[in-house]
Amino acid sequence: MRFLDVKTDFAFKKVFGSEQSKPILISFLNALLDYHDGDEIADLTIIDPYQAPKILGMKDTYVDVKAVCANGSTVIIEMQVLNVEGFEKRVLYNAAKAYSTQLGKGEKYHLLNPVIALTLTDFVMFPDQSEVFSHYRLLEKQTLAHYSGDLELVFIELPKFTKELVDLVNISDKWVYFVKNAGSLDYVPDSLKTDPCIVDAFGIANQAGLTEEEMEAQEQRYDFLRIQRALHDERKAVEIKLIEAEEKRQAAEQKRQAAEERAVTAEKALLESKTNFARSLLDILDDTTIALKTGLTVKEVSALRQSVA
Repeated sequence: MRFLDVKTDFAFKKVFGSEQSKPILISFLNALLDYHDGDEIADLTIIDPYQAPKILGMKDTYVDVKAVCANGSTVIIEMQVLNVEGFEKRVLYNAAKAYSTQLGKGEKYHLLNPVIALTLTDFVMFPDQSEVFSHYRLLEKQTLAHYSGDLELVFIELPKFTKELVDLVNISDKWVYFVKNAGSLDYVPDSLKTDPCIVDAFGIANQAGLTEEEMEAQEQRYDFLRIQRALHDERKAVEIKLIEAEEKRQAAEQKRQAAEERAVTAEKALLESKTNFARSLLDILDDTTIALKTGLTVKEVSALRQSVA
């Protein structure tokens, strides 16, 4: 068997956003979101995920899957492969848009329901953090008191997830492993067969069940991502070279400045030595002779004599 690479938006939408995907999506969200006992999603409706504002670096913005839960809260889910400029703004924009467009004309603010933006990335988004999961809410700056739970951003950085099949301990691990590795598997691992929703997800991702149009769409997406990755790598390489060149320039400048400072210090020390020697000769020699012996000018010796007179 061969499975779709679930990290591509086409495959991600097919697995989690198809009409038959409701049980799969419920299991996926309950596993990955920070729900307390009794608050888990029991039912949801998968709706049209398309949203189209303009953000730097993207032709348009959209979420891969959008669902409204039985309690009224909205979850928008996106799988992002490329670390494009403006992506962090895109996530926040889509969450804010989903929150702000709930109300119709004349409706009251108390009718607003929570929005959770769940974003999975195939790149490291927060290099200063080691955790795979990051969960953001509105907090008071000093006390960290919660302002509201109505807007939440949850990130899962796949490169930070390094567990192998033998290391998977819970349903959360299994779902993250599925998203990260399904495209490289040719069978359903035994440790993942214990959850029927994950088995069903593998069934949807099975390339044998794709139509000709779906296969073509997936191949086009692969080609697009390969090209974009190559361009991204080229830009990154240029940026690294520019940074390295600037670091070398700064190092050379620092070296030059240090050499100048050493030269100035040495010159001051030499002048001080000459002056001290000249001062010791003031009582026994004339200015011209002292100048010849010390290397100072006659004018400098004369000024020194006047200063100690």
